[in-house]
Amino acid sequence: MHSVDVTLDNAQQMIIDESFQRPVLVDFWADWCGPCKTLMPILEKLAEQYQGQFLLAKINADEQQALAAQFGVRSLPTVMLIKDGQPLDGFTGAQPEPQIRELLDKHLPKAWEQTLIQAQALLEQQDFSGALPLLRQAYEESGEAPTVGCLLAQTLVELNRVDEAEPILGAIKLADQDALYQQVLAQLELKKQAEKNPELEALEQQLEQDPDNLELAHKLAVQLNQEGYHRQALELLHDILRKDLNHAEGQSKKALMDIIASLGKGDPLAAEFQRKLFTLLY
Repeated sequence: MHSVDVTLDNAQQMIIDESFQRPVLVDFWADWCGPCKTLMPILEKLAEQYQGQFLLAKINADEQQALAAQFGVRSLPTVMLIKDGQPLDGFTGAQPEPQIRELLDKHLPKAWEQTLIQAQALLEQQDFSGALPLLRQAYEESGEAPTVGCLLAQTLVELNRVDEAEPILGAIKLADQDALYQQVLAQLELKKQAEKNPELEALEQQLEQDPDNLELAHKLAVQLNQEGYHRQALELLHDILRKDLNHAEGQSKKALMDIIASLGKGDPLAAEFQRKLFTLLY
């Protein structure tokens, strides 16, 4: 619901209560008011375009005189932006659309902030894979905001993608290196120091001694991917395909494509190895 007609019966619910969920733009108007008729279509158009980021509450001041008096309305049209039960901003008289947009954009969450909220909800559920693409999007759209960068790096660390987390943390300036930054940096260092499981280490040692053993390399790549070391797995599989494009009757190619698919559309690591695979194939 993007707009609603408000009366004394639903004012508490539609203006005060709703304003704790999202901003409410209250428009006091009347049938005899010319400027009201100019303004109303603009407000309704914006309510649709902003897709529910705010609620447009329309109050006929003639029919709802008690409400108009309660809000101290002295002239029409009067528009008020209510948030958390309190008037934040507003204007009287018909205003041009750009000016109203400016008022809204000053107080409404930006698109990337909405995306960040969605990502944080997923992080609370420990859904790091689900949060990752949203955090990447918020990071890019926010102009690489340090707080978003820290959360993105933290999520990459949780997913064992330490090599991708490091440059993101490295880009955060000294002035922005707050408690969250220090926490994520410590988590990254601990993850780097953590030993890989013995089976993985044994396979790596065997491959060092027998670097041309493609079957061993394939087995190690599968294990690395299962442990969350996606880049190392992809690099190994790419090396295998460079030596033998149809290794293991296409199983290495399939493994590489499966990892790319599992990383999700838009993931930079997936895009990088998609390009590399395309180069090998064509």
